[in-house]
Amino acid sequence: MCHDDDSHPPIPLSDGAQINTQDLRITAADGEQYAAYLAEPVASATAKIVILPDARGLHNFYKELAQRFAEIGTRALAIDYFARTAENDDRSESFDYMAHINLMTPLTFGFDLEAALQEIRRGPGQDLPTFTVGFCMGGSLSLWAGTREDRAGRSLSGVIGFYASLTRSFGAVTPAVEWAKLVRCPVLGLFGGADPGIPQEDVDRFEHELEEVAIAHEIVVYPGAPHSFFDRKATDFATAAADAWTRVQGFIAGQMAVRM
Repeated sequence: MCHDDDSHPPIPLSDGAQINTQDLRITAADGEQYAAYLAEPVASATAKIVILPDARGLHNFYKELAQRFAEIGTRALAIDYFARTAENDDRSESFDYMAHINLMTPLTFGFDLEAALQEIRRGPGQDLPTFTVGFCMGGSLSLWAGTREDRAGRSLSGVIGFYASLTRSFGAVTPAVEWAKLVRCPVLGLFGGADPGIPQEDVDRFEHELEEVAIAHEIVVYPGAPHSFFDRKATDFATAAADAWTRVQGFIAGQMAVRM
């Protein structure tokens, strides 16, 4: 788990932000319904993004993050992973997420991802640039999303991973270094230099794989920053978090410019 119940995105929502939000239930291809949270600007969106949470699933940090994306003009959908095995949608710190992670599979996550992309692309602006962003386990799943096309044959405009696991296997996560060459879209990877679970050699290997097949990418390692540095309570790393948010916005804007 990356973010606790008292965690918040480092960039506060502005007073009077012009956004709409709603809780949703989305139906995947296997008929399973899972929880999601949609935030969108009152004005027309300029891009769309699916948020893939950490190992605890859809909890408040990611709902707040969706609101931040909506404030900058991006329609954002944060999703849960565990409807097939959990009794309810409670993802507070009491949720025993480890009992459910290894019951996920690439197949079931693929169903959930496809349904999320269908939902985020629904309505006006169906052809807007569409991205994924994920954290830790969700970071790896976000990168994996870049290897896929949807049912209409569309690839994502870009994928973003915060402290994505690169060499581990668990649940639906497989080692990113083994399939990095299959990614079809630009990549933004953001890592903490003091994260013991993601050593520099793993980051270097992942970047090398992307370079081998000329996938456009930006890989940033923040010296001294730990895992989960993108958190308002991680005050010692506020500069790194602010820079990461700026890079996320720049990455989205850059891919939007390419499509124009």
